[in-house]
Amino acid sequence: MSFVPLGTDISHSEVTNISAAGFWLLVDDAEFFVPFSDYPIFRTATIDQILQMQQLSPRQFHWPALDADIELDALERPKQYPLLWHQ
Repeated sequence: MSFVPLGTDISHSEVTNISAAGFWLLVDDAEFFVPFSDYPIFRTATIDQILQMQQLSPRQFHWPALDADIELDALERPKQYPLLWHQ
């Protein structure tokens, strides 16, 4: 049996692809599409800004250069989280 030391991140996440319509976020073994139509803050972001995602917790993601956050629940069940965006 092996143990993971306390404080070691055992969850894996990364942006795997970016298209004109949005980007894909890989979280462990599941991939989620983040459409620019639902998350317009990413529409004018640079590729580098989108790739610089930080996983703050197993279910929370942050893009520091954009001051944007996405909860995994919103990607898993988007109908339960109607998006209201104000500029």
